Amino acid sequence: MPKNQPTMIEVRGARVNNLKNIDVDIPLHQFIAITGLSGSGKSSLALGVLYAEGARRYLDALSTYTRRRISQAGKADVREVRHLPAALALRQRPNVPNQRSTVGTMTESFNVLRLLFSRLGSHVAPSGQRVAPTLNVAADLPIDAGDGTSFRGPGAERFAFNSLGACPTCHGSGQIRQIVPERLIPDETLTIRNGAVASWRLPGRNFMPLVAQAIGLDIDTPFKDLNAHDREIVLHGEKRKYAINIPSATGKVFHMDNAQFENAFAAVTDSLATTKNERAIQRLNRFYSFATCPTCHGNRFDPQLLTTLVAGKNIADVSAMPLAQLPKFAQTIVPWLPATMHKMGQNLVTEFINSLTPLLELGLDYLTLGRAGMTLSTGELQRIQLSRTLRTATTGVLYVLDEPSIGLHPANVTGLIKIMHALVDQGNSLVVVDHNTHVIAAADTVIEIGPGAGQQGGQILHQGSVAQIKQQSDSLIAPYLTGRAPLLARQPTHDIFGVGDFGCHVTQRYNLHDVTAKFPLNRFSVVTGFSGAGKTTLILDSLVPALQAQLKHELLPAHVDQLHADLQRVVMIDSTPVGKNARSTVATYTGILDRLRKLFAQTSAAKQQHWGVAHFSYNTTQGACPTCKGTGRISLDVQYLPDIDQACPTCHGRRYNPATLSIKWHELTIADILDLSVDQAVPLFARYKSLHHLVLSLQNMGLGYLKLGQATPQLSGGEAQRLKLVAEMGQTQQGTLFIFDEPSVGLHPLDTRTLIHVFDQLLAQAATIITIEHDLDIVANADYVVDVGPRGGAAGGKIVASGTPQQIAADPTSITGKYLAQHLQLFGQD
Repeated sequence: MPKNQPTMIEVRGARVNNLKNIDVDIPLHQFIAITGLSGSGKSSLALGVLYAEGARRYLDALSTYTRRRISQAGKADVREVRHLPAALALRQRPNVPNQRSTVGTMTESFNVLRLLFSRLGSHVAPSGQRVAPTLNVAADLPIDAGDGTSFRGPGAERFAFNSLGACPTCHGSGQIRQIVPERLIPDETLTIRNGAVASWRLPGRNFMPLVAQAIGLDIDTPFKDLNAHDREIVLHGEKRKYAINIPSATGKVFHMDNAQFENAFAAVTDSLATTKNERAIQRLNRFYSFATCPTCHGNRFDPQLLTTLVAGKNIADVSAMPLAQLPKFAQTIVPWLPATMHKMGQNLVTEFINSLTPLLELGLDYLTLGRAGMTLSTGELQRIQLSRTLRTATTGVLYVLDEPSIGLHPANVTGLIKIMHALVDQGNSLVVVDHNTHVIAAADTVIEIGPGAGQQGGQILHQGSVAQIKQQSDSLIAPYLTGRAPLLARQPTHDIFGVGDFGCHVTQRYNLHDVTAKFPLNRFSVVTGFSGAGKTTLILDSLVPALQAQLKHELLPAHVDQLHADLQRVVMIDSTPVGKNARSTVATYTGILDRLRKLFAQTSAAKQQHWGVAHFSYNTTQGACPTCKGTGRISLDVQYLPDIDQACPTCHGRRYNPATLSIKWHELTIADILDLSVDQAVPLFARYKSLHHLVLSLQNMGLGYLKLGQATPQLSGGEAQRLKLVAEMGQTQQGTLFIFDEPSVGLHPLDTRTLIHVFDQLLAQAATIITIEHDLDIVANADYVVDVGPRGGAAGGKIVASGTPQQIAADPTSITGKYLAQHLQLFGQD
């Protein structure tokens, strides 16, 4: 590098979120790992300063016309950043693709494949005559059919299953849905009045039993005892309007002149036709069975397209091949073409192979281009996102990766580290926020932020090489890099199946074939294994739906033929964001604000004004600031510049109007209390039992640093999971199964210890816990481990090993066991 080139990104006066006006020099052309406790300020530095400023400056170089059409980030709260390259970021949680997304469409490899078949294919003329590949398609000229007629070759759009090439039966989804009558009436021993018709329990149809009564049906006789004619009316009766009386809980009667009868089938189909809400669609999907489309057999394509061949294969054949086999197939294409097409053919083949290479390097060789995106794990989605970035092979870019190790098996992490070093070798700079000690240990430079979280964080504690960080006596990550930290946060149970067991048998679902899973009751179990091995399919797609169906007295999912379980409740705790906008805060989500509003409404000052609880809500006109309507922020539209988001000039971010803020409780306004951290609120609420219980629960979850008024969509995945758990703490959990999907997301090893202590509290309340997890600290603390594998995709789908962590570590058939054994040895637990 020339001597006059900068070697550091110079950050001066960074104040984003909890960063305390920090100055830091970040080496360019290196792999930088940023570590620290959850909430310490890692993402604020990486994403809030480096990425936000890098992306903003790059967009500033574009034309005004272009900038108006791009969502832009506002200026970061930092005094100065010098020598900052253009920046790209990969977020912690990729969006879950919709039903029409496949690996091919998400990676854009499918775009090249469509071109391959359109331009290079051997097409069949309308007369049935097969024609050799020709340049005429690319030249937009007619193709000679050889029988005196000609035809136009299909364009690339004709091979798109989301467009002109869709199967006419399933419209390119690959599946057909059919209502299962047994799911409409899951329990025929119930009467109509008592809910026999499940589809009449959908929103807006709770009065349907009264309409049935107006028709003349007996709604107080068990459904199984109704005559065939009446049963037929319930299932297929015609839509007609009737006059009914609806009694209310208070004894009043409401009259409806035109209550329309909607039969059990129509209640589902009409609901589906009028909703776009994903959660509502999922609720409706329980009435359907999904079967492979009989026309396209699941490949999504119009069968007419399958007559076009490239090197002897149609587009559905190629879409169904594992990615590992595609480069070999692609190499056969050019020799198969006539000599006049070799140059164009080689260009397309090279482009196709280039689109696949990053996927193969990232260990996704077991996937197919036709694999539905919504069936992929988080780790797979992140690697696909990363593959698109790698494919550009850019130089001079700052890549900011937020927890790229999420969802990755330790063996996959090794491949990820190789890719990250390759990014730097291409001439880029790489900043990674991660807690995985293997990722941190592979970095050129480590920056540790802390010392605590929230207001106790936001400072640079240490910066240096991995060897230098290991020597710092006050470093929080160093003991986990050296193995000096205690690994076990709890004492695993020896009598694993002493309380009993539960489990299910999966006949066939994705890569699971004839799999029986068994888990102990009142124990902490971990399901681990390669990305794509089948963990999610086994637990979230099989065990959980089967348990939920059993609890609702409904049919088991079609792919689960056996279930034995004595459980009363299933609680899913995943890492999806809590709340959808800034109006959802820690205080509103936990119910703290509801209790606070009552306390403020009971003050003498509020009573003098005759104010109720509504005056202390920032979501009502009585309480909200009139300028920002209770959000605390305003957005200024400045044409082609990015919108400026700033604190409301009227309430200064406090959300409430001046009148509401004139009322005080313990000398504090309600906005003052929302500005407190959980830790600060604990002594304040000591005399108020329900409030004190809530803030103590948050504190015990390791969330004491969060402000009560903090917007919940800003929380990390791990923080979101622990917040969802607050309502469950302190209750008897007999018969409750908690399912956690990667609870270590966003957690420092010290935070992981706190989470394990929370698990122990749940177990003490007689709960049962299953986590899907790769974090070896959590695996090592489990009572029971189920290892799915041995690898991903078709090479997975089996339960390779099950037992205690020590038994897994000693099992030579378990790849997880190999890495677990090394981890136990590092911490002296072998």
